[in-house]
Amino acid sequence: MNFNEHNPPHFHAKYDNFQIMVEIKSGIIEGKFPPRSLKLVLEWYEIHKVELLNIWTSLQTTGKFEKIEPLE
Repeated sequence: MNFNEHNPPHFHAKYDNFQIMVEIKSGIIEGKFPPRSLKLVLEWYEIHKVELLNIWTSLQTTGKFEKIEPLE
């Protein structure tokens, strides 16, 4: 996420030469990712969905960003 991001709330994921954008509320994905990597991103997204929305709101209102831990 970036401070000057546009709506709808979303995050970006990159892997090698692949990039996707995931809408936080709907889970809609734009872009392409290898299947195994996509599965991991979506698993992480499901775990942190509420936290992602809170961070999005914080970025838009205060500019503060909190890091979310990766999958273990």
